[in-house]
Amino acid sequence: MNERARPGLDLSVIRDDVRAISAYAVPDSTGLTKLDAMENPFALPPEVARELGERLAKVLLNRYPPADPRAFKEKLARAIDLPAGMALLLGNGSDELIHLVIQACARPGATVLSPWPSFEMYDLSSRFDGCRFVGVPLAEDFSAPREALLAAIGRDLPAVVFISWPNNPTGNLFDRATVEAVLDAAPGLVVLDEAYLPFAQDTWLPQLGRRPNLLVLRTFSKMGLAGIRLGYLCGDPAWIGEFNKLRPPYNVNVLTLAAADFMLERRALLEEQAALLRAERERLLGRLRSLGAVTAFDSAANFILFRVAGGSQAADRVFALLKSRGILIKNRAHVHPLLAGCLRVTVGAPAENDAFLAALTASL
Repeated sequence: MNERARPGLDLSVIRDDVRAISAYAVPDSTGLTKLDAMENPFALPPEVARELGERLAKVLLNRYPPADPRAFKEKLARAIDLPAGMALLLGNGSDELIHLVIQACARPGATVLSPWPSFEMYDLSSRFDGCRFVGVPLAEDFSAPREALLAAIGRDLPAVVFISWPNNPTGNLFDRATVEAVLDAAPGLVVLDEAYLPFAQDTWLPQLGRRPNLLVLRTFSKMGLAGIRLGYLCGDPAWIGEFNKLRPPYNVNVLTLAAADFMLERRALLEEQAALLRAERERLLGRLRSLGAVTAFDSAANFILFRVAGGSQAADRVFALLKSRGILIKNRAHVHPLLAGCLRVTVGAPAENDAFLAALTASL
């Protein structure tokens, strides 16, 4: 029985805005070639998987994680060349860190702003934390409109500005000078979300010491470790110290820490996989552009956004046909007017990309 229909069950204690929305939907991918979630398609080589299993077997599951995994954070800081004097905060995925930043700044009436469309969690976390969210529409070519952004910043005085670098779901890097102008104008924090760094190979991390309102957000997910759910936020220790007050104790579990520590020692493997995916991205982009009924957009991420001729109904039809042929991608056609007719495909392994292209050709 649906809980909402049970006699005596009164859900009015739940906030109205929470009851009015749907939970984040993750489609069932059983039996399908999964190209919908920007995951690295490569499993660990058997020998590396065996060594990881041996490392994890030594983890004390009966003990809580360290309150401050200092040794791991120092190792991570060295691996990413964190600028001197800056600090790290670990999160259960970057989603948790987005929430913590917003929660820390959520004074009554606070605004969160982002070029839009972008990563949905900026909007959702803002609303969950009682903030007003302002999405500044991208230009038709998906670039970030400098004057519109600066006008919105001057009008709404956002506590936090999120910029996805590169942007999800469009895949492009915004003009760097526009981001610099946002950093100059923003009265609060500016978070550069570098989730797709292995594919963009372009970072704002060296700017941390020169930009006091800048934070850089990253994740292990797109490196090939989506299953361990580990994100990290980089910034001035004063900012990190404030966000750390809101961090749930033991928010990153011992198996995640051990797996991440193990893989930091094998970064070359992950970098090789990222290089192959970058090459596959360019091959896939070229093949998509050879199809007359498709407009494929440039991407600095591990996915490609493309528009199907015929609008959103045509995109819905192609999405359904692809799924019937065993290929699961992401339908973005109804998310925002700028994305009308658009679908998004993750760059997979070569054989997966070939299967997608064959299915797409048959579905157009």
